[in-house]
Amino acid sequence: MKLLFDQNLSRKLVTRIADIFPDSSHVQFHQLQEKTDTEIWEFARKNDFCIVTQDADFAERSRLYGSPPKVVWLRCGNTPTNQVEELIRSGVQAIQALLDNSNLYCLELY
Repeated sequence: MKLLFDQNLSRKLVTRIADIFPDSSHVQFHQLQEKTDTEIWEFARKNDFCIVTQDADFAERSRLYGSPPKVVWLRCGNTPTNQVEELIRSGVQAIQALLDNSNLYCLELY
């Protein structure tokens, strides 16, 4: 599965983590930056993306509706892109476990 970075995260992350999560994308690349959470959720579900966000709304939606799509909720606040990249890299095994386990819906990374 590939990652879909939400609007609150830098587009640069797509290329920065391409070595560990190829085929990932950003909402802007699909003209979703002005869409609702529901529209982004449906796009991710239909296109086999896991949403990566700093937005608690997607985490809550995953608790209500399950998956797909799965959600990686980055709990690092307003952080520079290089630190967000490091958080994703340090959590790569946990992210992969989320993607591989049908019983898991959301992962919080601190």
